[in-house]
Amino acid sequence: MSLRHYIFLKDVLILALTAFGGPQAHVAIMFKLLVEKRRYLTEKELIELNALCQILPGPSSTQTLTAIGFRLGGPNLAYLTLLVWIIPAFIFMTLAALAVTYLQSRNISLHFTRYIQPIAVGFVAFAAYKISTKVIESKTGIGLMIISAILSYFFRSPWVFPVLLLAGGAVTAIRFKNHPLEPDKKLKIQWSNFILFVAVLVTAAVFGSITKWRAILLFENFYRNGTLVFGGGQVLIPLLFTEFVEYKQYLTSEEFLSGYAFLQALPGPVFAFTPYIGALAMREYGIGGQILGSIAGTAGIFLPGTFFIFFVIRFWNELKKYRVVKASLEGINAVSSGMVCAAAILLFHPIEANWLNISIVIITFAILLWTKVPPPFIIILGLLLGLVIP
Repeated sequence: MSLRHYIFLKDVLILALTAFGGPQAHVAIMFKLLVEKRRYLTEKELIELNALCQILPGPSSTQTLTAIGFRLGGPNLAYLTLLVWIIPAFIFMTLAALAVTYLQSRNISLHFTRYIQPIAVGFVAFAAYKISTKVIESKTGIGLMIISAILSYFFRSPWVFPVLLLAGGAVTAIRFKNHPLEPDKKLKIQWSNFILFVAVLVTAAVFGSITKWRAILLFENFYRNGTLVFGGGQVLIPLLFTEFVEYKQYLTSEEFLSGYAFLQALPGPVFAFTPYIGALAMREYGIGGQILGSIAGTAGIFLPGTFFIFFVIRFWNELKKYRVVKASLEGINAVSSGMVCAAAILLFHPIEANWLNISIVIITFAILLWTKVPPPFIIILGLLLGLVIP
């Protein structure tokens, strides 16, 4: 690797330790560091790469960084970029899961986290608001968002989400003629990374069904979710809650909400919630099993998006000329925002519906909307209140 590649990886580490606020905030920080200061790419190129990652399933800010690494130094630098970006959050969330397990093994209650649970709901509600205001552009989008929210709320099966996403994309794809026609579309597709993506998915499913090993089953679960999530980490939350809390009951709602609140205090990718879930899902296998579960969750959720970006980046310049691709994105985003709206309601259900908790949700939403108070300070305040107030 060249000196420039090492400097780039150092910049990625800086982002991993300082980029709070989810994909939209991450991109803003990338503009300042990677475009304005380092000039690794132009502003237009970053906008286009981020648009590509919004179309693809997976963690959009992670894919954007990985794509930049790919353009600068090929697959090797791209994989190193991915590792540097996710490792800090992976370590913290794994330690958080181990801490929760330790406290429970000592019969120490998680009651001190009771205030950060409604705070977490406030974060999800704010995410729903931000996403909907950015991606809803028509009456069709509003309708898809409402329908998606209703169906996501009443039908809790993990398979409802991908069906809704595909249906939403299909609804707006038929209006592709509203987008300008661009000529000279000549796709030259290299299928190796797509074949690798399918091979890993099939292998994990087959081995999981044969061996019934929970680590492999977890990897397959997260890999499938990583394949089907559009719109960033906030959209992942309702899928994970439905599958691992309500359906498989690997976590309690209290543990899930506490972990999500901890995540809000961290920089880096929102998808880093998965090592926490993976570790708690393997708690009966000891510390070694929990670490294995954390690795399975992390690898499973990040690999699909990585394979997709490696696959598509090679012919992106031609793909983006297709009107049907642009048109389907509106429906996918509208459905995604509806899912997050439903998640905010679903996540509040396990919490006692008293005026205090409702007030905390509203106050958290208002702070995020009208102030610039960093999320970590909100989480720390919630933990302090839980420790101080009996």
